[in-house]
Amino acid sequence: MAFLDSVGRYSIQQVEYVGLLAIQFWHASRLLLRINPFSGKRLRWRRAIAQMAEIGVRALPVVCLISGATGLILALQSGAELRKFGAMEVVINLVGTTMTRELGPLVAALVVIGRSGSAISAEVATMVVTDEIDALRTMAIDPIDFVLVPKSAAMLVMLPSLTVLAVFSGILAGGMFTYFTLDMTIAMYLRRTAEILLMRDIVSGLVKAVVFGTIIVHVGCLEGFLVTGGPEGVGRSTTSAVVKSIFLVVLADLICTGFFYFFWR
Repeated sequence: MAFLDSVGRYSIQQVEYVGLLAIQFWHASRLLLRINPFSGKRLRWRRAIAQMAEIGVRALPVVCLISGATGLILALQSGAELRKFGAMEVVINLVGTTMTRELGPLVAALVVIGRSGSAISAEVATMVVTDEIDALRTMAIDPIDFVLVPKSAAMLVMLPSLTVLAVFSGILAGGMFTYFTLDMTIAMYLRRTAEILLMRDIVSGLVKAVVFGTIIVHVGCLEGFLVTGGPEGVGRSTTSAVVKSIFLVVLADLICTGFFYFFWR
């Protein structure tokens, strides 16, 4: 009975957590339209621009480096097997479609989780511990509007942009493999890749990037808002945000992949 009690309690906690995420998402979505330079709220717009630089621009070298290495590894591993069947040119199709549909969005999301998702959670948790969130409420300022909305707007802009650059880096790294093994120039490789890619591949990758960005920013902020205790609580909140974001991103990736596979062929 004790085991069943613990399982039931854990399940209720997770359902409650998902409910809190849904409520926070709905609240932030209604406020998101205020993030524009013509709304009269220039402070929000400037905060969103600053978050774009932090989330996207500074993460660009790491994203491109890891994505390029991933694309080259994919080309090497697939080429080692396809060489046995004399189908080395299939490497072009494999690298192009896999990076566009799957690995590009996933690599960009994982890098942003480790770099920006943890920072978002730590920042919000520190604001809670130092009573800054309570001070905002005292001044009749909505913490969701002040803290979450600029980060959400920045994430929705920058993660798809990082995904595009991650895909290009991975595909370009695969081109290095074909250059040395198939004597194919980079221009020929890119032209062939553009021919085999479909609109479905590009759209699925960008949709995943938007979904992943939404998950990362909302999980990070919610973990920060729910922090308890002092500095130890901030550390636990950051760790929990990273773990839950990775799990939910992979789960969302599975759902999106299944949806596009069954309903858009």
